[in-house]
Amino acid sequence: MSEREEDKGASLKFFILGTFIVITAVAAHLLEVDKRLFDLELRSWIEALGFWGPVVYILLYAAAPTFMAPGLPITVLGGVLFGPLMGTIYASLGATIGASIAFLVARHMGRDWVRTKLKSPRLMELDRRVEKSGWKVVAFTRLIPLFPFNVLNYAFGLTAIGFKAYLVSSFIFMIPAITAYVLFSSSIFEIFIEGGRISNEFIVGALLIVTLSLIPIIYKIIKNRPKVPKD
Repeated sequence: MSEREEDKGASLKFFILGTFIVITAVAAHLLEVDKRLFDLELRSWIEALGFWGPVVYILLYAAAPTFMAPGLPITVLGGVLFGPLMGTIYASLGATIGASIAFLVARHMGRDWVRTKLKSPRLMELDRRVEKSGWKVVAFTRLIPLFPFNVLNYAFGLTAIGFKAYLVSSFIFMIPAITAYVLFSSSIFEIFIEGGRISNEFIVGALLIVTLSLIPIIYKIIKNRPKVPKD
């Protein structure tokens, strides 16, 4: 196959990828998937599955990122269904699997096209740096729950970062945010639906969410702090 044909093939795959992302994102919005994930009937259905409930939940979470379905409602659902500990475990597994699938789809469908655009030495050097230290960017964006989870999964797949580094960094640094939302939501049903008391898990989860959200501000303050000259 000639270089020109390879470029055309890479462009076609990238176009298909972009079209798929746009269509699924629009469909998720029009179908109000976020509201459907909060549906009490879905909760009851998963609970009725017994042993298979966690398996179905993990598979649901694993499929969501590829189809641009929001991850936050599924994380909250995990806390409501399984409690603080198991909810965190199941949500972490599902989110990591889902993030990995979207990454691999983007890597297979779009990375070749991106590589054809890296013509200048400067861009090539930037690509090499991402390959070497991209896990730090993954860690930062996973740690803070303000970055768009689904978009990042595909975006990282287009870069040169290795899959192993992406996988490990995503798994480790998603845990704090997932834990925060699972703790927050593990007793939310009882509080707002059944009029129960505010639990310690709810308070700790809320504090964690606020803390994680403040990380960019704290980082900016520290970075811009004037340096004290050494004697």
